[in-house]
Amino acid sequence: TLLEAWASQKSFQPKDPEDRSGDGSDFRGQTRRNETHASVTDPDARLYKKAPGEASRLAYLGHVLMDNRHELIAAEQVTTADGTAEVDAAVQLVDDLGGNQRITLGADKGYDRHGFVQNLRDRNVTPHVARKRKGSAIDARTTRHWGYAMSIHVRRRIESIFGWMKTVGGMRKTRFRGLERVGLHFSLVTVAYNLVRMVRLGVA
Repeated sequence: TLLEAWASQKSFQPKDPEDRSGDGSDFRGQTRRNETHASVTDPDARLYKKAPGEASRLAYLGHVLMDNRHELIAAEQVTTADGTAEVDAAVQLVDDLGGNQRITLGADKGYDRHGFVQNLRDRNVTPHVARKRKGSAIDARTTRHWGYAMSIHVRRRIESIFGWMKTVGGMRKTRFRGLERVGLHFSLVTVAYNLVRMVRLGVA
């Protein structure tokens, strides 16, 4: 999920001080990219948008691995925002779980990439990834099993986790600067979510 950084748009200025002019508030008509610009208040934040048509914002990405059975957070991570961060973080979170037992991993269409699917299979993980209409990396050897449809249905529940973290946990816009501090804030909120969830499950 997108975590809005504690930095304003006008702080996103050219990395070369000689290219800066004014206070940065007038950037209309300028081409601003992460390769050439950076926030002067939070250099770890990146200009990013989740979907076409959305406005770009200075942000981080928060990643969560959910246990489908109990809807508890099994692992989490915060990364800088870029085009491969989601799939890279997913592989890292799976690696951090450890163990050799075969598991399944549900994910949306954004993860339907041949490299990612093969990385999961190499790790003894069955990729229950929603299929793209064209060029999908998921074939009948996965979709023919009843568990695939169940995973595709259950995986949507992760949105309720993100919703709780943003509305109750205050993660819609972080109050901290720097990847390390934002990551610590995110970790504390995931712990709080799990404690609340465990009480509801009656296992706390």
